[in-house]
Amino acid sequence: MKKLLALLMTVVLATTMFTACGSSKSGDDGDKTLIMGTNAEFPPYEYRENNEVIGIDAEIGKAIADKLGMDFKIEDMAFDSIIPAVTSGKADVGLAGMTASEDRKVSVDFSDTYVEAGQVIIVKKGSDIKDASGLAGKTVGVQLGTTGDLYVSDPKNVENVTVQQFPKGADAVEALKTDKIDAVVIDNQPAKKFVENNSDIEILATPLTQESYAIAVAKDNKQLLDAVNKALAELKESGELDSILNKYLANDESAETTTSAQ
Repeated sequence: MKKLLALLMTVVLATTMFTACGSSKSGDDGDKTLIMGTNAEFPPYEYRENNEVIGIDAEIGKAIADKLGMDFKIEDMAFDSIIPAVTSGKADVGLAGMTASEDRKVSVDFSDTYVEAGQVIIVKKGSDIKDASGLAGKTVGVQLGTTGDLYVSDPKNVENVTVQQFPKGADAVEALKTDKIDAVVIDNQPAKKFVENNSDIEILATPLTQESYAIAVAKDNKQLLDAVNKALAELKESGELDSILNKYLANDESAETTTSAQ
């Protein structure tokens, strides 16, 4: 009986070790996929076409994954869920036209800048709002969790303004068109796309802010951050990053620009 029990224990132990090794190998294989968290409501950086997420950030993410010898997967989510996804490990990187703001740096680290951008104000044609000072006393629409939301919601930046948050920038623009709000604050390139498709709205000439877009990485993953920065530098030096940007921003004198390679 003792010999039989000993034999059974040996079999159980061997089975357990085999299973553990199998799980570890499976986990290693999973690590070969770079998962990008984004919000596909932000053209031309990320948006859906034929049920596929495409755009500037989608192509940059794929190019970085190729440089790292990894497969690539995009997870589409609410914008304000991207940083929690990165910090929890559900996404490896946050790539979503995201400004490397000081508030966000508390939660994540950011790569080197890949685009210089800015927030602008959209109004209906004929509006009495002519610049940022004209927002006082008005209702301003923003996309929840974006830099525009953070900027306009801070009374140090804009006084006496009512902020209305929307899950999508397109929802804010629709509210503007139907006179439910007085203005929309959003990033420059998406703003241009919205105005192109709506003849009754326009962008004010003076940008509200100037910002730097970067890639969010978990604070405990310096190895990935260094690898992403190296890949970005190579993409800048080779001209591939400019090619991606020009594909979406060509013939636009006020388009965002990349920074030089490190």
